Amino acid sequence: MIKKNKIYKVKLKKQDKIKLWASRVFLWISILIIAFPIWAIISASLSPGTSFYENGIIPKAVTFDNYINVLKNTDFLIWIKNSLILCLFVSMIQVIMTLPAAYSFSRLRFAGKKYGLMTLLILQMFPATMAIPAILSVAYKLPFGMDNLPFLVLVLCGSSAYNIWLMKGFVDGIPKELDEAALVDGASHFKIFTKIIIPLAKPMLIVIFFFSFIGVFGEFMISAALLKSPQVKTLVLGLNGMMKSGSTTSWPVYAAASVMATIPLTVIFISIQKFIAKGLVAGAVKE
Repeated sequence: MIKKNKIYKVKLKKQDKIKLWASRVFLWISILIIAFPIWAIISASLSPGTSFYENGIIPKAVTFDNYINVLKNTDFLIWIKNSLILCLFVSMIQVIMTLPAAYSFSRLRFAGKKYGLMTLLILQMFPATMAIPAILSVAYKLPFGMDNLPFLVLVLCGSSAYNIWLMKGFVDGIPKELDEAALVDGASHFKIFTKIIIPLAKPMLIVIFFFSFIGVFGEFMISAALLKSPQVKTLVLGLNGMMKSGSTTSWPVYAAASVMATIPLTVIFISIQKFIAKGLVAGAVKE
């Protein structure tokens, strides 16, 4: 006979019920606070006129003219193309640079290992904007100039110290017994890296790719210092230029451009959501 699982009801105390409902209320309030700016931007993008709250939070009339205006009267498609090219190349290069460095710091023994990790930690204390004068001084001396995307890709690829620390924590969580068993079978460190570490590190690699993508997608200071030509402007520079164009800014049009700017990040996040959750949890567990 198959025994059915019994469901036991746990009677909560009055104090526990109060805590449970208080946590639910706090959760819903937090969700509303987070969702309100999103709703305000979407509402403004669908509103006629030029003022942000001209028709209230809930627009009385809905129009898609603001989206059509962005696509027809601005270089939005050029901005989004440049941003995607920049983000993809920087993210891929940072992933390629991060995993070997993290593996070396986690598994190998070499002189200066401790000081190398401390150097990476110290680099996180200084904002990237402090390096702009040095970057400009180098850029002015380059024969091909600074107003191009390849040079900006090289500049932004250098900010991967945090990713190395994150990946090192993940590699530290991979049992060393796997490496030792492979060494006993005659495998080299290169084979261990390619056959064991890389397949197991795929979730964290996707996390680092996504974090790098987000960081470059919203980067402004270095891009503004290097990129001047309209043909190489990124999305953030283009949106900033929309606020400075003319005497009056059409906020509904700007809101429409902002909503469309979130589409690439939303699509990528939904596509790799399960890998992000797995990678972050696995990177936080040490064995």
